Amino acid sequence: MRVIAALVLAPLAIGLAYLGGWMWICLVTLASIGLYVEWLMVVGASRQVELTATGGIALAIMGLCLVFGWITPLFLIAALGLACVALLAKQGKRGWAAAGFLYAASAQVASVLIRQDSVKGFSALTFVLLVVWATDIGGYFAGRGIGGPKLWPRVSPKKTWAGALGGLGASIVVAVGFAALDLGRAVPLVLAGAVLSVVSQCGDLFESAVKRRFGVKDSSQLIPGHGGLMDRLDGFIAAIVVASVFGFLRYGVDGVGSGLMVW
Repeated sequence: MRVIAALVLAPLAIGLAYLGGWMWICLVTLASIGLYVEWLMVVGASRQVELTATGGIALAIMGLCLVFGWITPLFLIAALGLACVALLAKQGKRGWAAAGFLYAASAQVASVLIRQDSVKGFSALTFVLLVVWATDIGGYFAGRGIGGPKLWPRVSPKKTWAGALGGLGASIVVAVGFAALDLGRAVPLVLAGAVLSVVSQCGDLFESAVKRRFGVKDSSQLIPGHGGLMDRLDGFIAAIVVASVFGFLRYGVDGVGSGLMVW
C-alpha cells in the first residue's frame, strides 16, 4: 500500500507542479488545510470545530491571495488568522494551535513562492522534491542495510546515523544530476542539496517529537501506508520553507524560484 500510494501521489504532485498557476496553488492550499487539521488532532486542541473553521478559512483566503498575487493582503490575512486561532484556543493549547497554523501557512506560502518563477520555478521545486525523496529513500536503505547507532532514539527509535548519512549522500547525487543537466552550478547545487537534506531530516524529527509529546503514532490515516499528511510531508515542509528563504534573501519575493538554482 505504501508503494502504491507513492506511485499515485508522486506523479500527481509533479504534474500539478509542472502546470503551476492556480492548480498548484489549489493543491497546496488543500494540503495546508489538511496539515492544520491534523496538527489540531495531534495536539488534542479543544474547540476543534471553531479552530478548524477559523484557520481553514484563513488558509483558503490566503490561497486566493496567492492566485491573484496579492502579497500585502496575504500577510495581513495570515496575521489575522494567527491571532484568531490563538484567541479561540483554550489556555494551555494556544501556543500549540498557533504553531499549527504557522506550520501550515508557512508550507503553503513557501511552496507557491518557489514555484512562481516562470523560468526556473518548476526546476527549483522539483529539486526540493527530489532531494527530500532521495533523502527518505537513501536513509531507509542505508539504515536498514548498515544499521548502527541510533540518531535520536528517544524521539525516533528506528532512525540511525547511517541512515542520516545515506540520505545526505543520496541528496548529493540528485544535486550532481541537476548540475549535469545544466540546471545550475555544481557547487551551489551540492551545497543546497546537502543543506536541504539535513533540514528535511530535522523536519522529520520535529514532527516525530511533536507526535511523541502527545502520544500519537500517526497524524491520521488519510494516505494508505503513509499515515497522514504530516507524516508524509514533514521533511518537505522544512525543506521548502528553508529553500524559499534562500531565494527570498537573494532575489526577493518575485524571484524566489530562480534564486535557489543559482544560490
